[in-house]
Amino acid sequence: MSPLELDRNESWLSREELDAARGRLPILYVDAVPVRVDDRGVLTAVGLLLRASDGEINRELVSGRVLYHERVRDALVRHLEKDLGPMALPQIPASPQPFTVAEYFPTPGVTPFHDPRQHAVSLAFVVPVAGDCQPQQDALDLAWLTPQEAMDPGLLADMDNGHGVLLRQAMGHLGHAV
Repeated sequence: MSPLELDRNESWLSREELDAARGRLPILYVDAVPVRVDDRGVLTAVGLLLRASDGEINRELVSGRVLYHERVRDALVRHLEKDLGPMALPQIPASPQPFTVAEYFPTPGVTPFHDPRQHAVSLAFVVPVAGDCQPQQDALDLAWLTPQEAMDPGLLADMDNGHGVLLRQAMGHLGHAV
């Protein structure tokens, strides 16, 4: 095991330490909008997860914490493979650039983004995936929607914690009318 791996594994926080940190510090996250593109790079489909949380079932984006000593690129790959499966084959550039930064607050209404557990800052990316995707972990389903279906106002309104706002921003970033 390299010293880098050793530091990362031993330096992360216990559940109690993480809960204490969440009460005092913003935590870094990544959000990813998985997409399918054709040979010319034109958007053909947007992937949305179906998850059950707090007694509700909602469509969500891929999202998760960046670990200590983990590159943002590696966090994106880890969360995409965790939610979409090891054969998703995310196409992340060597130097990924977020399309926006989302700031989640535990207090609703400060921004469109809400996380009752913590203040979190998330770098949001559009990530083409080329492989076979299957919902993993706590994801119940993965739906591939056309760009028009992804912009349905009812769908966007039903997405929890501001993910609908992020999806709308991602579609605008990709040149679709919002």
